[in-house]
Amino acid sequence: MRAVLRWVLAFVVLIGTAVAGTASGGVATAAESGSAEPDRAESGIKDRLLAIDGMELVAEKPVDGYRFFVLTYEQPVDHRRPWRGTFEQRISVLHKSVDRPTVFYTSGYGLNPNPSRSEPTRIADANQVSMEYRFFTPSRPEPADWSKLDIWQAASDQHRIHAALDGIYDQNWISTGGSKGGMTATYYRRFYPRDMDGTVAYVAPNNTNIYNDRAYDRFFATVSTRECRDRLEGVQRQALRQRGELVARYEEMAQKEGYSFELYGSADRAFEVVVLDLVWAFFQYQDEADCGQAPGANASVDELYTYLDQVSGFAFYTDQGMTPYTPYYYQAATELGFPTVRTPHLRGLLRYPDVNHPRNAVPDEIDLPYFDWYAMRDIDRWVRGRSSQMLFVNGENDPWGAEPFRVGRHTDDTHVFVAPGANHGANIAQLRDADRVTATEAVLRWADVADERPASGRAAASSAAGLPQALAPYDASLDRPMVERTPTRLP
Repeated sequence: MRAVLRWVLAFVVLIGTAVAGTASGGVATAAESGSAEPDRAESGIKDRLLAIDGMELVAEKPVDGYRFFVLTYEQPVDHRRPWRGTFEQRISVLHKSVDRPTVFYTSGYGLNPNPSRSEPTRIADANQVSMEYRFFTPSRPEPADWSKLDIWQAASDQHRIHAALDGIYDQNWISTGGSKGGMTATYYRRFYPRDMDGTVAYVAPNNTNIYNDRAYDRFFATVSTRECRDRLEGVQRQALRQRGELVARYEEMAQKEGYSFELYGSADRAFEVVVLDLVWAFFQYQDEADCGQAPGANASVDELYTYLDQVSGFAFYTDQGMTPYTPYYYQAATELGFPTVRTPHLRGLLRYPDVNHPRNAVPDEIDLPYFDWYAMRDIDRWVRGRSSQMLFVNGENDPWGAEPFRVGRHTDDTHVFVAPGANHGANIAQLRDADRVTATEAVLRWADVADERPASGRAAASSAAGLPQALAPYDASLDRPMVERTPTRLP
């Protein structure tokens, strides 16, 4: 029945197009890279993709065992009023076989134009479709109507891409993403719950109340050890007391590199945000063992500057560093929310109340509507009460996990796991053995490939005597972390 429904949907979406059956030039095929010779459907995959109305080829790049395409797909600026203009949205397709399941990945930001695999893609030995989030360049309408940047419009982008490709990739689909990508995968599932057979959301924050950030205060009061927390807070105090020399050095660097500070208004204001973000940035991407590298009480200005640059990163807080992330800050100020943390240890040292707010990172020429209080609460209620076939993976030491998604008793096959000691790079491989078994089995089951594991592997997993393995072997050239490091305080 599922295949029939998908065929009907694909016919509606692709009606009027012709599907060609021959391959056209480009990169090495599976046969040329040493794999089995592809059948007619595999060799004609480029023509099938380009037969989709609105699909254009940007590039085809070589990769062993796959074919990889970077494409653009024509999307409505407003899915509610599709006649009011379109824009080109970048996607990529890592193609293995039309007989394999497909993972729908997004980072929630830009598109990586090079071949890569997410963890669920490797586990299920699947195809992967990746999407660039709307309004991240070059997937931005011109002129940009920022009122059309919201979670429903972005979910509708994914829904439309899925509908266009489901006639080619008609096996099971799983959506995934890390951090903002995990949030995106969750929102997509909420608005279009029948599109996917499963969802794996990595380190996805759940900010339901922007005026109640006690969960984050509790996190920073208990994470790691008191010694580590005190050392990092000491660096913040020292930096603010040495503000004059450090800001002068910051301005010198900016002038040399051609950086500006129009968004924050001055290097001094930007410097204050650099310092405020230090502790968050450390726990987001550093390990507890790295705490000893923080400068001590007698640190020099050179040591403080170097450490702040290493952990927070001075360049990001310039206009040139922040402008590429304007779409995120716009959404944080209008729907997603943005956690704040109390800093009583910095009392008397701060000059700019509320400087660390997303509205300060949005250019003045972009109008910010009132914050939508309903958006995140609606997502939270749906996940708690109605979600199914969903998996949330969080890191124990990740600040973004302080307010996680939770599930209630009426959910179906939905799980929340925490990787011990992990930061914002937490994944299934870092889970405790029992949780890793459950998570891996869920991915294989949702992808409908659980029977492909050797019988000995299934027995080991069911008895907890061993761990289930991914169906595809690790490939260092393809397999990337679920969350690539983004600048500080971006999910």
